[in-house]
Amino acid sequence: MRVPLLSGTTLVVVEAGENGVELRPPPPVEPIADVAAAVRDALRFPLAGEPLEALVPRGGRGTVLVEPPALPVPGSLGDPRRVAIAATMAELDRAGVPLERQTLLVAGGLTRRAGHRELELLVPPELARRFRGRVEVHDVESEDLVEIGLAGNLPVRVHPALVRTDVVVSVTAAETVLNGGAGALLAAANPEALRAADAHSLLETGASGGWKLALQLEQALAHRVPLTGVSLTLNTPVLGGMLHGYPYDREAVDRIANFPLRGLFGLLPGTLRRRVLRHLPSEHSAFAVFAGPPSVAHAEALLRGVEARSANLDGRLDAICIGIPHTTPHLPREAPNPALAAYLGLGHALRLWRDQFPLVEGGTAILLSRFRRRFPHPTQHPYRALFQALRSIGAREPDELAQAEREAAADSRALDAYRAGRACHPLLPFAEWAACQPAIGRLGAVLVAGCRDATTARQLGFVPTHGVGVALAMARGRAGKPPRIGFLLSPPYFPLRVTG
Repeated sequence: MRVPLLSGTTLVVVEAGENGVELRPPPPVEPIADVAAAVRDALRFPLAGEPLEALVPRGGRGTVLVEPPALPVPGSLGDPRRVAIAATMAELDRAGVPLERQTLLVAGGLTRRAGHRELELLVPPELARRFRGRVEVHDVESEDLVEIGLAGNLPVRVHPALVRTDVVVSVTAAETVLNGGAGALLAAANPEALRAADAHSLLETGASGGWKLALQLEQALAHRVPLTGVSLTLNTPVLGGMLHGYPYDREAVDRIANFPLRGLFGLLPGTLRRRVLRHLPSEHSAFAVFAGPPSVAHAEALLRGVEARSANLDGRLDAICIGIPHTTPHLPREAPNPALAAYLGLGHALRLWRDQFPLVEGGTAILLSRFRRRFPHPTQHPYRALFQALRSIGAREPDELAQAEREAAADSRALDAYRAGRACHPLLPFAEWAACQPAIGRLGAVLVAGCRDATTARQLGFVPTHGVGVALAMARGRAGKPPRIGFLLSPPYFPLRVTG
């Protein structure tokens, strides 16, 4: 079995071997033909609570809460969330809140604050031209954040637009327990609350402290202002061109693996390969829409997505091979530095599991990435602080790393760059590294196949290898027996359900 995996901008074909397990998502579900109509119906007949029209005082003010469409990777200009946001604003207008009294609040958490280019992608052009309301981009460091109480022992403060309004409507897609629904409310909170939002699994609420924190925030807000939400269940993205049918269609996988001109693509300059991949057509669609309290609608949409998009795995694996794309999990899309590459594989792909962690204890993860230590300036400049801390104290010293995190969070220049929309918040690199720890704690080794910076890989506690063949040989040697090695056909990354 030959398996094509994306490593940066190159396509690597791997011989899976006798015990290789190909991990592919199911084909896309039949999409909704009219997303706007589905949103209108969902708001009029929610899963729980009152319909939108009963929550809105005529002539009042409304806040529409959204997240930047960073997930899934890759993105698409035809994202159904744009239509859902426009339909929600139209429903608010019909219920008595005109467009000029609506606020569009963009909550990106610790990621780079959305600029004009990202804001243009949130709604259809027709709505953007006639919208006369306010557009607010959340600033986690703003002095105007409103304290709404404690979540455990943690004080939580949120954007004023969530409190000084007559109704809040969140419009999100159910990608993980931390992204969408009540997680969008948390993305409009203070940095301390955001940093406490952890999760061992991105698909199980019981394994996520971030879900519990977001739920407490939702309950506190609901005592102050009427609150409802719309959650979309997105399909597996459909790629165009040569990649049409990948990764869910076995025939497409074989076609790509055996394409005679595949090697010529790898000979092209890297900038040209990146341009080709970024301009490949990609279609996103939704197959379910729910409304109600944000946590309720989000949980139902997430369950539907897990059922429809999961690859079922009969028993856990001894090793897994994960391709890392040449893009960041955040907007704007850029080449990922090694910490972001690790986050894509360990903090995102390996946390998309349900029922059981997909690898045995002490298993091996193989990341296909060149691991070049480059930090596009200024957007990824805060990651330098993480690498400097890891270089001086190592990857296994959590107490000293926490001190380095506190120092980074107090860096006035880094905070100014975040508030100006030039870079992410200085806490984000440390939060993403912490998100990798649940997987790292269960793994015996992380191998970087095709690594071009061995020093950086070792600095993160990983093992650099020259190519995927060497990495697979090392994984077989570590298992001490013929191992079951899974090959994750991605991106986009999809849920793994482990049985047995």
